[in-house]
Amino acid sequence: MSSENRAAKALGRTFPGGTAQFVAEMNSKATNLGMHSSRFADPAGLDAGTVSTAADLARMLEAAETYPLITEASTTEKMDVRPWSNRGALTYGNTNRLLRSENWDIALSKTGFLREAGRCLVMQANIEGEEISIVLLNSFGKLTPYGDSNRLRKWMLANS
Repeated sequence: MSSENRAAKALGRTFPGGTAQFVAEMNSKATNLGMHSSRFADPAGLDAGTVSTAADLARMLEAAETYPLITEASTTEKMDVRPWSNRGALTYGNTNRLLRSENWDIALSKTGFLREAGRCLVMQANIEGEEISIVLLNSFGKLTPYGDSNRLRKWMLANS
């Protein structure tokens, strides 16, 4: 689903001990998952001090797949929510355009962008019965992670 950085920041602010404790807990969880090359600097992941590696993000994907709410939210194309009874719906759309393709069976996904990190895409998918994790970091163009994912899929199909 589209990112809601304000909600992540609010969660951090209202966490017992505040944002600093929330970020400390995030880093502790990452360490417990074996993500030894990752460091979180803020709740939303927008601080350039947040760093990770492809291997660590693959570990995070493995952990995230055990949470049905995360898998559902990260693979839903769009959702209307009605937070106010006297207003219209807010529509949230997923930024992973591969979800709209019938060629893909995606179980979990997350897109991201920071100037320092480039365009990123991490996802778990099923390709011809094989569960795979794709982690693409620092892609240059807006559509590059999707093109690269399609090229990886085609290569896998041609070499299976």
